[in-house]
This record gives sequence, C-alpha cells and structure tokens, in this order.
Amino acid sequence: MTSGKHSPIGIIDSGMGGISIWTEIVRAMPHENTVYWADTAHCPYGGRTKDEITALVSAGVENLIAQKAKIIVVACNTATTAAIAALRERWPDQSFVGLEPAVKPAALSTRSGTIGILGTAYTLGSDMFRRTTEKYASGIRVIATAGNGLVEQVENDRETTPETENLLRKYIEPMLEARADKLVLACTHFPLLADTIRKIIGDRDMDIINPAPAVARHTAELLRERHLLTDRKSPGSHRFLSSGTETDIERLRAKAEQYKNKR
Repeated sequence: MTSGKHSPIGIIDSGMGGISIWTEIVRAMPHENTVYWADTAHCPYGGRTKDEITALVSAGVENLIAQKAKIIVVACNTATTAAIAALRERWPDQSFVGLEPAVKPAALSTRSGTIGILGTAYTLGSDMFRRTTEKYASGIRVIATAGNGLVEQVENDRETTPETENLLRKYIEPMLEARADKLVLACTHFPLLADTIRKIIGDRDMDIINPAPAVARHTAELLRERHLLTDRKSPGSHRFLSSGTETDIERLRAKAEQYKNKR
C-alpha cells in the first residue's frame, strides 16, 4: 500500500512509553494524522534477546505499513538499539526514525562534568550506547543506571505511587550525590515519570533531558525534505493499535489524553 502526504505518521513502542514521543509529534505537527502501535502483549522488551525484539518490532512495523504510514518512528530506545538496522534493510523504501540516548547534549552542556543516564539494561549494555558515549562523552563522568521495574510501573498506571518514587530515588539519589547535573532519560517510558523525578530532584542542580522534542523536530524535518508534510488545516486524527486487547487500546488512548497537554 502506498503512502502520501495525507497518510499518518506511524509510531511504534513496546507499550505506553512511546506516548512521550507521540505527544511531542502532535504538538509539533498538530495537523498530521498518527497511528500508534503498542506491542502490549510482549511488553517489556528489556529482558528479551536481539532476535526476539527484532521479530516483534518487525511484526509491528508490518501493521503500520498496512496502515500506509508515511514515516515510522521507533519510539523505544531498546527497539531502536536491537532492530533499527534490520528494519532499514528489510524495508529500504520506508523512512524510519530511531532513538539513541541523548548523551551528546548532556555532555556538551554539563557544568559539573558528571552526567546521569537512566535507561533499560538492554540499551545501556549495547554497542550503540558504548559508541555514543565514547564519541560524545570523552572526559565526562557518565553514571549509567538501569531503571529496572520502572517500565512496568508506567504500564500499570503507577507513575506517582510511593513504590515508583522509592525506585526512582534509588536510581537518582546516587547521581545527585555524585554531582551529576544532567539526567538523560534513555527510555521513552521515563519522561512519563517526570513529575516524580522533579519531586526527587527538588531544588538541586540537575536538568532533565528528554529526547522527545528533538525526535519530533527531526521527524518533521524528514517529512519536509520528502514533501510529505500534510497541507490540511484541520486537527489530525489519531488511532491506537495494540497486540493486546481492546482494554489495552483504551488504556493507550487514556494515557495519550492524560499527557498530551502536559509540559
């Protein structure tokens, strides 16, 4: 099925984390249609192998291509790390946008010389993360911490519970004690925890770096280059699909509605 300027932007994630990317895409391009695929039945991806993740993401991409997505945003650091090369090889005519931890802006703007990275174990253990860190953070102290359990808290609508706050404190307090002044959120689920993270940081010197606005800008630039930006003036429409149940789809819609106007 062919796509054109009125076709939707496709967004794929293991679950609800990509809502953090979706919200920025909708803000940046309010007239664009979107279609969001969540692999809820297999979330989280963090403990799976590269081959498993690639197979699952590929199945989701097939669904988005069937929806005539004109560009596909892989709104998941783990999925990008594991599968983006295979996706581009399999579908060379399809435009993909991937994610990588925002190490570069953190390293360039740190005042203390120490930055914190909060991601999944898969992402932080990957060659992509190692190469990115070596390239952009030479001479910078990088404290990389796997936020185990946080994805599940977001998936279960527990962003502001005491349990989630305790988990986040366990991960973030050592960074603050080490004088890290940047916190890179290297999993798309984690910006949905921003309110609790800000509570933990308080008035201490640490900036949160959320890559989602930059991903939305890059997506818009690619569409502009390919002459695929819509020329409609009415607000875009948004569809949510899932490998899970109808209840999962309703929860995705509710999460999108919850976060779309938050800053």
